Amino acid sequence: MNNKIEAIRNEVRKAIVGKDEVIDRTLTAILAGGHILLDDIPGVGKTTMAVAFSKAMGLEFNRVQFTPDVVPSDITGFSMYNKESGSFEYKAGAAMCNFLLADEINRTSSKTQSALLEVMQEGKITVDGVTHEAPLPFIVMATQNPIGAAGTQMLPEAQLDRFMIQISMGYPDIDGQIRILSDRTAEDPMSKVEKVVTADEIMEMKKDVANVYTDVKVLKYIAELAETSRNNEYVKLGLSPRGAIAIMHMAKAGAYMEGRDYITPQDVVKVFYDAARHRVMLNSKAQLNNLTKEDILKEIIEATDTPRVDVRR
Repeated sequence: MNNKIEAIRNEVRKAIVGKDEVIDRTLTAILAGGHILLDDIPGVGKTTMAVAFSKAMGLEFNRVQFTPDVVPSDITGFSMYNKESGSFEYKAGAAMCNFLLADEINRTSSKTQSALLEVMQEGKITVDGVTHEAPLPFIVMATQNPIGAAGTQMLPEAQLDRFMIQISMGYPDIDGQIRILSDRTAEDPMSKVEKVVTADEIMEMKKDVANVYTDVKVLKYIAELAETSRNNEYVKLGLSPRGAIAIMHMAKAGAYMEGRDYITPQDVVKVFYDAARHRVMLNSKAQLNNLTKEDILKEIIEATDTPRVDVRR
């Protein structure tokens, strides 16, 4: 494994105990150039993980606690008239950073949620007709609480589609809980997390991920998975083309994380659930049959022929 990747993982582990798989999935999405949606209950370490990643990667970090009174300009920024210069000046909003934590994004208005659409897709913010480039890399990690729906606004499909993956952290096991209690007796483990890479090094790793070889048979496999999802009898909304692209980028980053310069069908299967879970919408027939998204995604994989790919090049 790449030494820089291992260094990042080790630093984040100082703050996040017993969640190596979640750390790897998050890092995979970052290297794939995507954004992460964390859907989980309060108190399991979502915010801590975001801060730990930003510290380990030396990225400028902003956090917004989304509430009903947060307005779009808090995110995008605004123009203010300067008497001395006689012109309007741009005052940056929270999104003008490398790593934005959008905490409880479903507790703000749809209008404020949509303020993130442009910068998440294009890395740009337009205010009063003037476009401003966000610093690179630009990463959004958003959290939402699946319980306590009062006062929440569900993310629309267009917003969900901007997130490369949706994952959950879950509770720690007994040993992990004991270690968490022990670690926090004397000091905050976050104080131990150190910068081990730079923003430029992250961008170089992202370039390496983009150059990971993808056989045409694997591309066809991804396309067939997307098509199968659209034709499934229990699916109301299948994978979009953007979703298929996300699977490809995630598979490339997953292969890179394992030290390979090519992807296999198994890499695709490994990332399929995280990249498809928030994009596939089930219909009423699935609900009547007590089927979950995990059931349907498994069915989609089983219904799609896995190609044999010669990895020699």
